[in-house]
Amino acid sequence: MAQKKRPSKAKNVVAAAREGSGSKPDLKRFWEGFKSIAGTIAIFLLLRTFLIEAYRIPSGSMIPSMLIGDWLFVNKLRYGPHLPFTDINLPGYAEPQRGEIIVFISPRQVDQPDDPTPILVKRLIGMPGDTILSREGVVHVNGVPQRLGFEAASANGTPGDEWHPLFEWQARIALDSSRFGAAPARPTLDTWGPLVIPEGHYWMMGDNRYNSKDSRYWGIVPRENVRGRPLFVYYSWNADDSDRPLPALTDIRWNRIGHVIR
Repeated sequence: MAQKKRPSKAKNVVAAAREGSGSKPDLKRFWEGFKSIAGTIAIFLLLRTFLIEAYRIPSGSMIPSMLIGDWLFVNKLRYGPHLPFTDINLPGYAEPQRGEIIVFISPRQVDQPDDPTPILVKRLIGMPGDTILSREGVVHVNGVPQRLGFEAASANGTPGDEWHPLFEWQARIALDSSRFGAAPARPTLDTWGPLVIPEGHYWMMGDNRYNSKDSRYWGIVPRENVRGRPLFVYYSWNADDSDRPLPALTDIRWNRIGHVIR
């Protein structure tokens, strides 16, 4: 009767080695996948922090330059990127100039405690050292009247030259006397100033002046609050008055895509 052959010790060792090594390729694949994902996230965060960030227009304060439902790319490198979780701003390659549209952190808004310092986008009207005032709705910078912003009020009804308690902060930088006259004791929507913009601060206003909560209400913007300048619209949909289902997909403003912000 033939005897069964016993497997050699060498074969048992090889089989055990193969079985034990099965977890190593799995661990290696997991590690390679993790490094790939981590690298992608790191690149995204670097781009978002130092170069470009997306921003959505939530209100009509900048009509017609920007519409509700516009999505913009913002150049953060231009004025110097801000290091997250710090008070440090890195140098940029340009400084904000009068007339530019700026993305910035709002000065504290005491009337909205749930979100007192939102990210805003407005047009820079007053530079440090400027004397700025408004008479009958026309803004003057250093005695020169400025082009009027978009007047949606002509279609919706002018709110009138109203006073608001948030305007009272203006007394801190108002002039009691000047060649433009004295600042009114109670500044109104259309009549305020003259005010002198302090060093390192800016006066921001929306193009749609009668639908814009801006520097008239919450004050001057410190230079360190500036975050960037809008580049162009990469996506836009009719977010304010569409009557279509799923308007973000069915009511896209194709003519706005690629629109350069000026």
